[in-house]
Amino acid sequence: MDTRQRILEKALELFNKFGIRRVTMDEIASQVGMSKKTIYQVFVDKDELVDAVIGVHITDNKCRCELDRQKADNAIHQVFLAMDMTQEMFSKMHAGILYDLQKFHPNTFNRFAEFRDRYLYTIVDDNLKWGIEEGLYREDMNLDVIIKMRLTTMFLPFNQDIFPSHKYNLADVEKETFEHFMFGVATIKGHKLIDTYKQERLKNTKQ
Repeated sequence: MDTRQRILEKALELFNKFGIRRVTMDEIASQVGMSKKTIYQVFVDKDELVDAVIGVHITDNKCRCELDRQKADNAIHQVFLAMDMTQEMFSKMHAGILYDLQKFHPNTFNRFAEFRDRYLYTIVDDNLKWGIEEGLYREDMNLDVIIKMRLTTMFLPFNQDIFPSHKYNLADVEKETFEHFMFGVATIKGHKLIDTYKQERLKNTKQ
């Protein structure tokens, strides 16, 4: 593993654990076992490091989304695969990470927002249209409204005013918003398939 990759992986680990603001370049250098001077030879400042970490995160998410679409048997299966990824990510994330990103690294936050509003918008749009064709989702929906609602609720667990981290778990809140959305857009046929996948997930969790 090269120096840049080591720094990025350790920075992501620390950001997820403590949030972005609390993690200093000194701490990253100490944890990765190199001098701060070496880190500054790779990244000009923390802002550039944060942008690189988020860039990797966005790229990884895109790859996973494309893989899920290829693996999915149907539209609902695709969403459950995406939910597995989201649950895995959220279980490791600090609840204040998006707040830190928006407040202290606005340019990188805007990059993330563009990923959400363009790329993820397209992913949800394609999934809804696929599900409608299969008879799994309702036809009587304003897709633009539904998509924006889903993208908003997807990141709602990070809102500390509504879901303070001392009381709520990110992954648990996301699971509830996910199920609420799915049952809202699904037909009766879709509801039955959702219940089937829920039971399979529950069975796998207990194993």
